[in-house]
Amino acid sequence: MHRSYQPITPANNKLLKKRWDMNSYNTHRRKVQSAKAVIDNKPPQTYMHLHLKLKKLQVEEERLATIERDNRILLEKMSFVMRTRGRVDNRNDYEHKSLNKTKRQRELLRFSLIFPQAILKRITAKEPHYNHLQWEDEWQINETYMDNISKYPKDWYKQLMSKKKPKEGEKTEQAKGDKRHSIYSVESGKEGKNKPEPTDNDEGADNGNKVEEDKEAVKE
Repeated sequence: MHRSYQPITPANNKLLKKRWDMNSYNTHRRKVQSAKAVIDNKPPQTYMHLHLKLKKLQVEEERLATIERDNRILLEKMSFVMRTRGRVDNRNDYEHKSLNKTKRQRELLRFSLIFPQAILKRITAKEPHYNHLQWEDEWQINETYMDNISKYPKDWYKQLMSKKKPKEGEKTEQAKGDKRHSIYSVESGKEGKNKPEPTDNDEGADNGNKVEEDKEAVKE
């Protein structure tokens, strides 16, 4: 294989020349792989104390501990107050008294006795500014005009509904009348069955009575 090798520079022994060239090439490759960049483009080093702020966490824990301690003390005080009674009597039995109370009562009594009577007298003596009787007459005239120009009479819906639906009182009276009529018909049927049939003598007597009544009516 060394015979086919073509060195760049002339050499007496091709085998040795090939080995020397391969050795130089491998050395070059190792240097290339282990070479360091002239420009440092790696990310900067991160420091934990910049991201994890322990002082802030410590201050927050101290604040929460202070709040918890104050709450516990307040709760103990409230429980003590609920379990025991106060040592100082803080009741105030003093009643507030007005200095001009009697004067105000006299003024109020005077106003309640004198002024209402005067105001009532003025109100009763005052004549009304509006005549409600005239308003009533005008309203009657306007209703007449409205009835004349309207398509349907006044309260036509109520009249229609009253015709369609009789009142409850009329329904009950009608039902009572029907019941009485049915009872009367039943009783009259029973009496007809029990009544004896008229004879010829009875019919003649009835005809004679009718003739006499007709004669008396003609004379009158």
